[in-house]
Amino acid sequence: VEVIDLRTLRPLDNETIFGSVCKTNRVCIVEEGWRSGSLSAEISARIVEDHFYELDRPVERLCSAEVPMPYSRHMEEAALPQPETIAELVRKMVQ
Repeated sequence: VEVIDLRTLRPLDNETIFGSVCKTNRVCIVEEGWRSGSLSAEISARIVEDHFYELDRPVERLCSAEVPMPYSRHMEEAALPQPETIAELVRKMVQ
């Protein structure tokens, strides 16, 4: 598993992202934004456009629930991707 923490979003570091795709052949994008019209959708599209044949399985995206961000802590935790759900998705991807 390789983790990339994008420090800048513009310009997007395509070289680092594509290098990881070529090395691992899998992609799981985790984002706190909504799935619809998100940065994860743009990253996923770029990967599929340029490195589709490097992938061993479809790109996975784990994003926030498509609801207004709640104020209470327990509701916020329910809306955002949590470490347990990230780990579960990654385990599923490497089986």
